[in-house]
Amino acid sequence: MHLRTITTAVVAATAALALAACGSEGGGKDTGDTPAAEVEGGGAEDEGTVLDQPFDKPDLVLTDTDGEPYDFAAETAGHATLLYFGYTNCPDICPLTMSNIAVATESLTEEQRADLRVVFVTTDPERDTPESLGPWIESQSPDFTGLTGDFETIQEAARSLGVHIEPSFEDDEGDIVSTHGTQVVGFLPTDDRAHIIWTEGVTVETFQRDIPGLLEGELP
Repeated sequence: MHLRTITTAVVAATAALALAACGSEGGGKDTGDTPAAEVEGGGAEDEGTVLDQPFDKPDLVLTDTDGEPYDFAAETAGHATLLYFGYTNCPDICPLTMSNIAVATESLTEEQRADLRVVFVTTDPERDTPESLGPWIESQSPDFTGLTGDFETIQEAARSLGVHIEPSFEDDEGDIVSTHGTQVVGFLPTDDRAHIIWTEGVTVETFQRDIPGLLEGELP
């Protein structure tokens, strides 16, 4: 795949569009706090994007669906990892993204599935408790991990990876909206750093193509 360098300004603009996709109209806005990073990636929206400057794994300890502490860095160390921030009441983007990943992992071997870590972190922890998050994650894949906890802790971890999220709020129609970036962040097992992101529009086929290489420490 041909790779090209994209400026930080373009990355920020893409993040702003991604925010609007899962929030209310005008709910997402760029605050300028996205870490500076150049990326390389294909021009099509259904291709992964390789980061020129990889992100470190955040020091993030949250609660899993069994109510137990989950140290993200420790639990995923040495494993290819996909990380996504979203919420279970999302009407479209979140379930579609997680479903696409789940379908893609079905083509992996049993050994590959055991080696892969797919982690979903809620952006709406007030409603996404361990009890309510558990069945939703299970419906996507029993191999996936769902995490909840303090919103500010989650927001700080997301920001460190260039993913902007905002506190949930009630819109004019009484619906709860959780505005967040729609990037899936991919960590290599070789150095435990984020080297690739997939944005809204990525298909099952893209994940099927990219995940086996990620498990081997390879970039698309």
